[in-house]
Amino acid sequence: MPNLNQILKRPLQAPAVKAVLFLLVVALLGFVDAAYLTVEHFLGVVPPCSLVHGCDKVLTSQYSVILGVPVSLAGALFYLLVLAAALSFFDGKRTAFLKWALILSLPAFLVSLWFVFVQVFILHSYCVYCLGSALTSTILFVIAMKILKGRHSQIVDVDFNVKIKDQNGK
Repeated sequence: MPNLNQILKRPLQAPAVKAVLFLLVVALLGFVDAAYLTVEHFLGVVPPCSLVHGCDKVLTSQYSVILGVPVSLAGALFYLLVLAAALSFFDGKRTAFLKWALILSLPAFLVSLWFVFVQVFILHSYCVYCLGSALTSTILFVIAMKILKGRHSQIVDVDFNVKIKDQNGK
């Protein structure tokens, strides 16, 4: 099993197209979520929270901004970087930019863990949009680690062959 130092030094093995496509879709979902929160912040609107209660408390807390800038903006920029890296891979199979975007998934994952901790243990309130972003950054982190370790074939290995049984169960 390669360690972090080995992963940083060696060139990225070209990942499976399905793995990068999955990465692209997840990053797009994360970007839409974070960009929505960013726009709503600058409009002065707290998005409605239908599944859980507490979006208003989370999104207006001291933890939602750093120096007046919403943390969702940093999330949107991270997801945009991953999107750009995935698209550059599809454009010319360039892996260097993709590798650094994948490496950035670790700090993004850790930041997401921090914000989930804040929601659960400090604010005692939950924001469905924030939890959605934490989920997407976690998925990106898992995908990134598999790609960086060269195990990308395990990411999206779905068999779409559907067998239909007749009335006799055959």
